[in-house]
Amino acid sequence: MTLPQGYTHFGAEIVPNQPKSMVRGRTKVCKLSKSLHGLKQAPRQWFAKLSSALLQFGFKQSKADYSLFVKNHEGKFLVVLIYVDDMIITGNSPQTLNDLKKYLHTQFHMKDLGDWKYFLGLEIKKSSQGLFVCQQKYTLDLLQETGMANCKPLKLPIAQRLKLLADSGTQLSYPNPYRRLVGKLIYLSITRPDITYAVHILSQFMTKPTTEHMEAANHLLCYLKSCPGQGILLTADSTSQVTGYCDSDWASCPMGRRSTTGYAVMLGNSLISWRAKKQDIVSRSSAKAEYRAMAMTCCDITWLVSLLQDLGFDKTQLLPFKLFCDNMAALHNAKNPVFHERTKHIEVDCHYVRDKLLAGIIKTAYIPTKVQPADVFTKAVSVDQFHQLLCKLGVMDPFHFTPNLRGSDKSIE
Repeated sequence: MTLPQGYTHFGAEIVPNQPKSMVRGRTKVCKLSKSLHGLKQAPRQWFAKLSSALLQFGFKQSKADYSLFVKNHEGKFLVVLIYVDDMIITGNSPQTLNDLKKYLHTQFHMKDLGDWKYFLGLEIKKSSQGLFVCQQKYTLDLLQETGMANCKPLKLPIAQRLKLLADSGTQLSYPNPYRRLVGKLIYLSITRPDITYAVHILSQFMTKPTTEHMEAANHLLCYLKSCPGQGILLTADSTSQVTGYCDSDWASCPMGRRSTTGYAVMLGNSLISWRAKKQDIVSRSSAKAEYRAMAMTCCDITWLVSLLQDLGFDKTQLLPFKLFCDNMAALHNAKNPVFHERTKHIEVDCHYVRDKLLAGIIKTAYIPTKVQPADVFTKAVSVDQFHQLLCKLGVMDPFHFTPNLRGSDKSIE
């Protein structure tokens, strides 16, 4: 640390180009009151400072997402979403937005980047249809980094009937490239529902990856080469109806015989949440696996409804939400508690669906397996079914399917 000119250091004035030996009191040091950078408490201290400034401006912190702050005063609506020191600000009043920016500039050293176009690797494109969110640049950089920029494109993210085992293939002598690749694919899956199941499989072998696991990861990169700009479309004309689709692939794990749960949640025609996860226990039947998938989807929808309420949605318009399942036995278990012999071994937490159903918060319905969108999160389906279900989920690649984007008013620009 260099002291500025004219600063008196314990009775000794610092003169430019003066030897250090000429400065008296060299044994004296500055006392550190509190360090913010480099410690684990730094993010907490920074968030406490930022959140207190927003609360003083009149914002309310969301209970469903603590990084979300909402202000609604006299019909003027403001929303601030924070990620460390980056934030997204939106609202329905330009004057209120400007007042908020001026206030934040007085509290912090900030930089206004303008309209939301690129944020933490996410590319946002606006049109009359709505918002299209993708990670095209991130995908192209990933292909270039891994040396797969000139690979042959494939139509599926994972091969059908592929069962990866922990000891299949030869163990990699240097597993860091595989781990780094899977970590980047996990971040890519936040806008790519089509690769969620494949990333879910690959992430199970991070400890001791083998050559077969690396081949499956390269297969996924070849699929990304075919559609690097694919993403999700948040339509502007979506209704406030929340719809959930859940599915389960019974005993799909060849190592532990545990089932895989997959679900998708739609707000109108827009996909807002999805997941592929291996269940914690071994299910004794496919009905129990599907019933557990319904419970997991119901929990996620309950949280999303609370989040949408903080964003200004009316609860009476959101409820009841529809929950679609392709297993009739699971639907009967949710509605009818008489089947004691079939349900007495089911854990209490699974009956969360039944409680919500009796309270009138959800409505269950049957959907055929062939048109079940959640199938893409539980298994590797055929090419035709894969693209049909992605279209139903609103997953698209306008750069690939639309030949002339700039010449059409309906293009994503």
